[in-house]
Amino acid sequence: MSKKLMTKSEMMPGTVTEAGSAAALNTGAWRTYAPLTDFEKCTDCMICWVYCPDSAIAVKERKKLGTDFQYCKGCGICAVECPVDCIEMKLDSDVTEAEMESEKPQPRG
Repeated sequence: MSKKLMTKSEMMPGTVTEAGSAAALNTGAWRTYAPLTDFEKCTDCMICWVYCPDSAIAVKERKKLGTDFQYCKGCGICAVECPVDCIEMKLDSDVTEAEMESEKPQPRG
């Protein structure tokens, strides 16, 4: 019998839950800032991927494909660590639909 996962609103401060249970939560809803990538400047060095504490950077074949906003909490570590400054942190409420769409993980040529 599997246990029902708690929602964020059901958790009390200091709650301990099953390992991996955050995968079922939309932890990106906590975000205030969103990372936007200028893929023209991106060198696919993968430093953002290494430092991302939420595994929100989508990568395939050593290329950054985008950011998974379901998990990205907007901490900005990726932007700080990027050696070519291709990641801009923008107030989440100011991000346009087109910007969100451009950051969705998709294959790059």
